[in-house]
Amino acid sequence: MMTEVEIHETIREIKSKFRLFMNGVISQSMREKGFDYKLNFGIEYPRIKEIAAEYEPNHELAQALWKENIRECKIMAGLLQPVEMFYREIAEIWIEDMHYPELAEYTVMNLFQRLPYASEVVFPWMADEREYFQLCGYLLMARLLMKGWTLNERAEEEFLDQAFTVLEGDSDMRNVAGKAVCKFALQSKANARKVLRMLGNLIKSSKSEVRMVAEELKNEIEYSL
Repeated sequence: MMTEVEIHETIREIKSKFRLFMNGVISQSMREKGFDYKLNFGIEYPRIKEIAAEYEPNHELAQALWKENIRECKIMAGLLQPVEMFYREIAEIWIEDMHYPELAEYTVMNLFQRLPYASEVVFPWMADEREYFQLCGYLLMARLLMKGWTLNERAEEEFLDQAFTVLEGDSDMRNVAGKAVCKFALQSKANARKVLRMLGNLIKSSKSEVRMVAEELKNEIEYSL
């Protein structure tokens, strides 16, 4: 367990390393795109991962990094948080504090997909009306399916029902729901047939955006089979 002084010193050291690799052009570009962190060094993810590898995973340090309103600190928090001390309540506090899809993607990839309770939270998060809960839910579902997680008949029905409701609607979540559906389809030929049949109905939609997403998914699945 780290003391407050040790945490403070370690974060100061980490920030000094971030300054060495600061990319003003990327930082400015991200600000122009609406990334409104207190501080954004514009460091690319592989470099953040490299710096994180110099430190041992630590719960207190990761929590302190997350509380910093600094892009790179928040990304690194997901890399340094031990899963065994990251309870669902803390995960949901983190999601409530997310404001950019990039951060959701990195946190799901580095931390959420490794949680022992990932399969328990994925459905409630996908069904949640709050944007970042839904986003993390679909990102997490895609990751779990990629790792070979298979759904039972009831879970499969619930997932496809939720995902296709998003695909047919006007939500910004269409692309991420589509990725999860694609990962499900590619698990087996039976899954692919079921999804392609459902996409066939969407291709007849009166909404051009829905038709376009359905066509793209259909092509991706057929190409990958």
